[in-house]
Amino acid sequence: MRIVDLFAGCGGLSLGFQNVGFDIVGAFEYWEVAADCYSNNFDHPVYRDDLSEVENAISKIEEIGAEIIIGGPPCQDFSHAGKRIEASRAGLTGAFARIVEGIKPRYFAMENVDRVQNSNAYAFARETLKNAGYGLTEILLDASLCGVPQKRKRFFCIGSLMEEDGFLLEYIYDAMSENEMTLRDYFGNTLDIEYYYRHPRNYSRRAIFSIDEPAPTVRGVNRPIPQGYPGHPNDACDVKKCSRPLTTLERALVQTFPADFKWESTKTNMEQMIGNAVPVKLAEFVAKALRHHINEKETVQATNREIQIDYNGFFNWLNHTQAISERARRDTVSRLKRADALCKINEAPNDFYYFQLDQSQEYKKLSGSVRSQIKRAAQLFSRYCEQGVAAI
Repeated sequence: MRIVDLFAGCGGLSLGFQNVGFDIVGAFEYWEVAADCYSNNFDHPVYRDDLSEVENAISKIEEIGAEIIIGGPPCQDFSHAGKRIEASRAGLTGAFARIVEGIKPRYFAMENVDRVQNSNAYAFARETLKNAGYGLTEILLDASLCGVPQKRKRFFCIGSLMEEDGFLLEYIYDAMSENEMTLRDYFGNTLDIEYYYRHPRNYSRRAIFSIDEPAPTVRGVNRPIPQGYPGHPNDACDVKKCSRPLTTLERALVQTFPADFKWESTKTNMEQMIGNAVPVKLAEFVAKALRHHINEKETVQATNREIQIDYNGFFNWLNHTQAISERARRDTVSRLKRADALCKINEAPNDFYYFQLDQSQEYKKLSGSVRSQIKRAAQLFSRYCEQGVAAI
């Protein structure tokens, strides 16, 4: 299925979905540094558009064609490390929702920091997405339980058109590991250290960690051990036994980027991109959950395609319930057959079926009156099914 990644950064979310087999056909990233990095690692185009200009974004994404939209709107104003206010960037969460509302992809996945759940921006986005017809799976994931050697908590909102809320929760809970992944679990002994320094936000927090535990959240700051570091009671060892922090490339590996990922910029920019990124393995975890759901739906649809519509029964029902001529009844049956040819009818047509019909390129080419007649025939057939007749 075709995916467009919004606020793509250097590509952690894209790479995770790509690894699971999705077709990434385009990405949007406004920061030139991250866009350049993304472009160096993927074959599809990256657009450097300002996504706060929602209508322009919708127009371009419609040209690309997307069945799924993914993305992580900038989260600095929600993060623990930020100012804890909702400034201009918070509005991009709403922009993401408005773009999804305008495109109406079958599915979407939005990632953000844990604090976003309680924000006004997310409340607006959630209402927008619900009004657009999406069922939502909303969950806070601990990356260390999802294949990442890092204690990083991120919020995901995953949507599916005309679906029940929580549609992915059972699969996600079953797929989570019972044990946190440590650095040693992921790297073995290849790091050549037992302990490492991670610069704290303030010295009331611990700063020395063991490779026998998950790494703390990788941030966009990576500093050496300062002279006079006083130590912390919860440090994994005395500062004298700790030789260094993780290197920039080691931190990229902790974010589960592959070793051959191309990083070309200043050290400061690289650290910022790495800290902002979605861990690749966390993206894979979410992508696998969505892939499982899609495969299940496709299996059901493939089974149902073996069932044939009882057109004679529908014709007779029209004769008894609709005050229309025999010719009009035959025309209605013919239009129902055309609807089935344009978009397979596997059950009583519903809002999701009409959405799929609207997306058909052949249907779009028809005149407005013909489209209306076809949809009217499908609506009558839906009423026929609702009355308990053995229609399909």
